[in-house]
Amino acid sequence: MSSTWPDLAGRIVHEQSGRMHVLPVRVYFEDTDFSGLVYHASYVRWCERGRSDFLRLLGNDHRALMDGEAAREPAAFVVRRMHLEYLKPARIDDILEVTTRVQDLGAASLVLDQRIRRDSATVFEAKVTVVLVSLAGRVLRLSKALRGAMGGNGDSHHFP
Repeated sequence: MSSTWPDLAGRIVHEQSGRMHVLPVRVYFEDTDFSGLVYHASYVRWCERGRSDFLRLLGNDHRALMDGEAAREPAAFVVRRMHLEYLKPARIDDILEVTTRVQDLGAASLVLDQRIRRDSATVFEAKVTVVLVSLAGRVLRLSKALRGAMGGNGDSHHFP
């Protein structure tokens, strides 16, 4: 295997405004509808991949959460709210970038700003609120390690 194989989890970029995760995505035939445009649910699926890979690169992937971190019960992030904006169509063979930033960090929740861009044009925006819950459904506080990896330390933090 080539040593230049791309990182399938994307990458974390450090900007002046903080950390951002970037995940490249190519539009395939299966991502489109009968009109040849990207099907609306494909954008949501790509954002899920961006959120999952962001957590993975911060050292808190879904499997580790579900298996239970050290001295922590098994947990998972669940989506509580999504606000979606479809701005421009994307088409087959387009190369897109899914960006994910932490907008707000609460005691048990995250609000993530996600955008999908083609070159410099934003084609889709999402504001997604996720909550950490035990596998039994009880809301859990975010660990200090996860808060630190995301740039927070107190009970709540707003990012620019």
